[in-house]
Amino acid sequence: MEQIILNPIGIIHTPYTDIKNMPIQPIAAEGICGTIELLPEYVAGLKDIEGFSHITLIYNFHKIEGYELEVVPFMDTEAHGIFSTKAPKRPNAIGVSTVKLIGVEGNILHIEQVDMLDGTPLIDIKPFYPRYDNRLDVIIGWLEKNKDLPLEKLRSDERFK
Repeated sequence: MEQIILNPIGIIHTPYTDIKNMPIQPIAAEGICGTIELLPEYVAGLKDIEGFSHITLIYNFHKIEGYELEVVPFMDTEAHGIFSTKAPKRPNAIGVSTVKLIGVEGNILHIEQVDMLDGTPLIDIKPFYPRYDNRLDVIIGWLEKNKDLPLEKLRSDERFK
């Protein structure tokens, strides 16, 4: 199979310089703000983005080294296959987070609900559209037993360094 090469379109700035004690999902990062510094050559692509309350960011887990096919995720004490988790130690180290878009000033996007490290390379931005991005009647596998954990209080540790 051919290699895929992705080039960052910008950089995500957040208050987190270490993985320890970060929120494990954007929904658990209410009130935590950051910015996206889009590279100048991509600014025209922001046309009409300010009309959306939320955007989905696709980014690189740039501090992850290697990967594991089975991991113990933050929301459990048992090992699961990496593809049945959102754990960062993935073969391609790609992260996805839907965050609140607060405002746009030139090539700077102000965002809230950040759950990524400062300096994270941004690969893409997509608008969040609930009709397409939400699903009803879903089955959540092993997470079912942990669905009521207080996500807002869970924080990352150093297990995925």
